[in-house]
Amino acid sequence: MKNLLDLEHKLNYYFNDRNLLKNALLHKSLGNERKEYKNQNNERLELLGDAVLDLIVAEYLYKNYKNASEGTIAKLKAMIVSEPILAKISRQIGVGKFLMLSRGEVMSGGRNRESILADSFEAILGAVYIDSNLDEARVFALSHIKQYIDHIEENEDILDFKSILQEYVQKEFRTVPTYELVAERGPDHMKEFEIQVIVGNYKEKAVAKNKKKAEQLSAKALCIKLGVKYHEAL
Repeated sequence: MKNLLDLEHKLNYYFNDRNLLKNALLHKSLGNERKEYKNQNNERLELLGDAVLDLIVAEYLYKNYKNASEGTIAKLKAMIVSEPILAKISRQIGVGKFLMLSRGEVMSGGRNRESILADSFEAILGAVYIDSNLDEARVFALSHIKQYIDHIEENEDILDFKSILQEYVQKEFRTVPTYELVAERGPDHMKEFEIQVIVGNYKEKAVAKNKKKAEQLSAKALCIKLGVKYHEAL
């Protein structure tokens, strides 16, 4: 297992009890391979970290999105604590190379598996909370997740821009967007699709490797042109 001090540097948190960090990195698969870890894994810390993260993010949204409704805050929170975002944070930190996994899990790509990385971040947060207190856990969590809250519009992997655009257009224009395939280019194994979205006299195009992605990107472009505020459109 790699030096945990290296991971602490990347986390920007230094444990009083480093065994908590070790436990947070212990995937249940290892117990199937090594008897000494049979009843040890990070699932309890993950459960705790999930609850702590929900509280921290809900509190941050409550304090910083003062005009947002309860429903909007709930939707924003669900997106922020989603698997893609938490896995992205773990990848940036480099958590994967520190995970304690079975050989089979390693061979099947476990160190980069989104679900394992997301769960591990929650487990680490749970470990920080137990090692210190809620205030320290809040500082730790927000130091890694605040950028995704404040720039949520940059995360196409969690925002459904087609739905956001449709709800906004129905409210403001009493109509719905239409999507057109403008062009299809390239050989079968490297196709690109150009999609145009139209709302009245407003149009935007985008190109992607599949139609669904191109529709999302064109919807995002039109949201930007129309000045849609994402947290108000949810």
